[in-house]
Amino acid sequence: MYGKGILKGLGVTLKRYIDTYIDDIRWMGKRYYKSEGIAHRSSKDARGIFTIQYPEEKVPVPEEFRFIPFLVYDDGENGEHILRCTSCGICPKVCPPQCIWITRTTNPATGRPIPDPAEFYIDADICMNCGLCAEYCPFDAIKMDHDYELASFARNILNLQSLSKSASYYEGIRPINATKENRARDAKLAARAAAGVKAE
Repeated sequence: MYGKGILKGLGVTLKRYIDTYIDDIRWMGKRYYKSEGIAHRSSKDARGIFTIQYPEEKVPVPEEFRFIPFLVYDDGENGEHILRCTSCGICPKVCPPQCIWITRTTNPATGRPIPDPAEFYIDADICMNCGLCAEYCPFDAIKMDHDYELASFARNILNLQSLSKSASYYEGIRPINATKENRARDAKLAARAAAGVKAE
């Protein structure tokens, strides 16, 4: 019979339409704008319309999600921000699209370079979010962010101030990785301390 396939397709659409209202009644208003509702619509048990109502709702990103890199700083004793970056220049060298620029600080008296970046730029329009800069950084100074809402009307070139975020922010967005890195850092410090004791 002609038109049977069209009727089947319309039947699927009608079922989805009805299931949406049934699911809304079952959840009683908790289906939208709640984290458990978003998780339900992301699961295999979702019925009806299961689209995310962006920007009011956002899909929770996994820990390994990566977007524009940022520079990590540690809080000092007097509340100052101590950047981990030593402006060694590894991240611009490994960056495939060459979107990172660093200018190293120089000592005004001697003219020699100081391990501290004077300028650090990332062109967010060129960055391909590959994560190689964070992977190769020997000081854990550059990490990949979860903030993907960076739309702007101008060219998106991020500078040192806008790229700097605290170590506690990094621990908040990637707790498992931060724990592993802290353990590895503590083990290195313990090994160095033990070697120093033995040398004495």
